[in-house]
Amino acid sequence: MRHNKSGRKLNRNSSHRSAMFKNMARAVFTFETIRTTEAKAKELRSVVDGLITLALKNDLPARRQAYKVLGNHKLVKHLFDEVGPRFTGGNGGYTRIVKLSQPRVGDSAPMVIFELTKLAEKKVEEKAPAAPATEDKAEAKPAE
Repeated sequence: MRHNKSGRKLNRNSSHRSAMFKNMARAVFTFETIRTTEAKAKELRSVVDGLITLALKNDLPARRQAYKVLGNHKLVKHLFDEVGPRFTGGNGGYTRIVKLSQPRVGDSAPMVIFELTKLAEKKVEEKAPAAPATEDKAEAKPAE
């Protein structure tokens, strides 16, 4: 029985799984969008969201933990300086999974596009001020 055993095995042993998720996380932060299977994307979501949460802390222990996963100082700098500040003020929802219509040709596995959301752009659009209505009323009155 698999009581309290979370996560998919994906037909791999544990070291292969962890290496695969590290490589996929590197690709996500390099290109910001990747194409993968649905099962892998759903498991990758927890890895990437955890790294972005570390980037929001922005302290030395968080950088060291992110380096353990990414293994590249330039990617850690990119994560903490560019990706992390985009998601300040947000509570989760850092990634998006978009299902593709066609399955993979070889084995008909359901394919998805895994991407980082553009949370900062949404907030800028919401905060755009509306045109003041008082000036329009003053101009609408006919001159006597």
